[in-house]
Amino acid sequence: MNTSASAGVRRGAPVIAGRPPDAHPVSAPPPEPAAEPAREPAPESDGLVPARRWRLGRGASIPFGRLLGPLLVVVVWWAASATGGLDPRKLPSPASVLSSAHGLWTSGRLQDSVQTSLTRALLGLVIGVAAGVVLALAAGLSRAGEALVDGTMQVKRAIPSLALLPLMILWLGIGETMKVVVIALGVMVSVYVNTHAALVSIDARYVELAEAQRLSRRVFLRKVVLPGALPGFFTGLRLAVTAAWLGLIVVEQINATSGIGYMMFQAQQYAQSGIILVGLVLYGVFGFASDALVRLVERRVLSWRSTITT
Repeated sequence: MNTSASAGVRRGAPVIAGRPPDAHPVSAPPPEPAAEPAREPAPESDGLVPARRWRLGRGASIPFGRLLGPLLVVVVWWAASATGGLDPRKLPSPASVLSSAHGLWTSGRLQDSVQTSLTRALLGLVIGVAAGVVLALAAGLSRAGEALVDGTMQVKRAIPSLALLPLMILWLGIGETMKVVVIALGVMVSVYVNTHAALVSIDARYVELAEAQRLSRRVFLRKVVLPGALPGFFTGLRLAVTAAWLGLIVVEQINATSGIGYMMFQAQQYAQSGIILVGLVLYGVFGFASDALVRLVERRVLSWRSTITT
């Protein structure tokens, strides 16, 4: 036996194959903790409701949802008339209104009145929108333009169009020009206020970014300011459409010889409530349809914008 080799080995030291005797022993890695068993959801009988993720938005849109309210009004009106809850001398039934509309259509009065009213409203709307946009650009893009235009427009905003009728009749007479001008004035104010507010409320960070990118003023207006003002313009356009119909009702009730309002005024003289309701229904249908058309154009033009209304 080799006594020198055995002497070099310390007594009681374990010998591990492939490892020097003097090395420290390797400790085993700690055992991994046992996985907790999956918890089963509490039964509904305990009165507990499983966790649910609530949506903060308004949810999916209802197809043709805006028609439900008017249809409900018609159904209630029809039911009240059928059960005798409404006096037919004050508010005739929907069937009586349809009969009056059919008589007007057969005689040709309805077509002529609708064409005249639509022409007035469309001319006033186009002229008013064009004037409102031009004035808003002049006041929103320069301090000098704002000083000259904004104060005057705010004064006009405080004066109702009905108060201008005596002066418009004195200046322009009682013809078509006066009626179109009165409608255009109401439209112009609605477009101006909303478009000007959108132009002057562009985020200052966009201005700083455009300066950092060294954009010219023309490019800045075309790429940043005008697209940023489009939502405000469309809001003003929707209000302008309503203002056009309101102005049309006013001018056709005073010194008019044609149109839906004149037809209603004539029916008032002879207590023909059915014809009056036909005119009201036409105003409502045209107003609803024009607003829906503006909303459709807005969604197409502003397709890059994501809101909870889309």
